[in-house]
Amino acid sequence: MTGRDALLKAFDRLFDKAARKLGVECSEDDKEEAKRSFEERFSMLLHALQQLEMRELPEEAVQSMEDSIDKLSPPDLVALLASVPLAAQAHQLMRQLAYQAAEQRLLEHYISAADDKYGGN
Repeated sequence: MTGRDALLKAFDRLFDKAARKLGVECSEDDKEEAKRSFEERFSMLLHALQQLEMRELPEEAVQSMEDSIDKLSPPDLVALLASVPLAAQAHQLMRQLAYQAAEQRLLEHYISAADDKYGGN
């Protein structure tokens, strides 16, 4: 089993746990659609984990994640729902920030490498 397979297996288990916690009935099609969405959002990670061979995620780790779902209060759930779109936007902002920082470093590199032998600018 690859790391990707192990993570997707854990997703199935945690999805079921969360659905029970919320008292939500989900069809197999709903679950598969949610899994596809998860795969799209985490495609880079899942692609990298494709290279990792492992048995499965440690039972203790998955159990700990399930326990954390059990401990969620209604305000915690609302906060999680509110944070999902913010996290996506924050990710985009971090990309922009990283791009601007790289541009700045490149400009500084060119400036420091400029020949000022003859009193250039």
